[in-house]
Amino acid sequence: MSEILTVDNVKTYFGTGTSVVKAVDGVSFTVQTGEILGVVGESGCGKSTLGRTLLRLEEKVSGDIRFNDIDPFAMDTQEIKEFRRRTAMVFQDPSSSLNPRKRVDRLLSQALRVHGVGTRADWDQKVEAILNETGINPQYRNRYPHQFSGGQKQRIGVARALMLDPELIVLDEAVSALDVSIQAQIINLLLDLKEERDLTYVFISHDLSVVEFISDRIIVMYLGRIVESAPKRTIMDRPLHPYTQALIGAFPSTAMEDRGKSVKAIEGDVPSPMNPPPGCHFAPRCPFATDKCHAHYPPTTQTEEGHTVACWLHTPEGT
Repeated sequence: MSEILTVDNVKTYFGTGTSVVKAVDGVSFTVQTGEILGVVGESGCGKSTLGRTLLRLEEKVSGDIRFNDIDPFAMDTQEIKEFRRRTAMVFQDPSSSLNPRKRVDRLLSQALRVHGVGTRADWDQKVEAILNETGINPQYRNRYPHQFSGGQKQRIGVARALMLDPELIVLDEAVSALDVSIQAQIINLLLDLKEERDLTYVFISHDLSVVEFISDRIIVMYLGRIVESAPKRTIMDRPLHPYTQALIGAFPSTAMEDRGKSVKAIEGDVPSPMNPPPGCHFAPRCPFATDKCHAHYPPTTQTEEGHTVACWLHTPEGT
């Protein structure tokens, strides 16, 4: 399996001078072709900014991103246009991401028009095919977004992302605005599309249960940095970072032996990314924090194949 996306020490900051928000602060990971990488963390941890940076919808400050070994931030206009064809994004709120003044057929065919793909007859055929594929009756193609339910609108958002047959799709909280039953339908649709089209997903969510269900591998973010990364089963069964453990501990369980157990919530609020605490950013909320944690940020350590963690509790002595 080859790497479709490589991210090396990427930083995305906003603001200038003393008012700098370190939304993404030195993030590194890879995504394999055909993989679903889940990105999880509390609101404000930099997940969405990371997703937008991957597709060059935000400008990075430093670091390196490679899509199929090509740097999107070094592309010329024509190369960027081709990059836009091969990547896509599904946004959190379909109501705000779909232009309310345009009918569905116009919303979906716009990408084909902009990129000069096919003729008008080709556009009509493509729209009909994609609507069928995503579970929307093609007879509704002349309707406006407000005439659809939330789940239907997100299906249209997925359909729009598919119009140019991308290889990589970033899904930013794509099901968080939907009811649980509708979430399941959209997730199953995404899994079916992945298999049929051999897609690669970066799936961003604050909901660990959704990330666990859909992902092959999970990275956990806290205040702009990755604190733990591992295959799904490894990170769910053997979480190492106290933040990951707290997220999983707050995850509702249906097992009989777990019923009645009290869940200790993570104390305190996420610090401001404009003024992160020194040392490990999670230290002010961590029950295991020592003076070393408050003074120095821990290096990222690999504890087993494919499992990395940034925590002094799991750093070899003397590192």
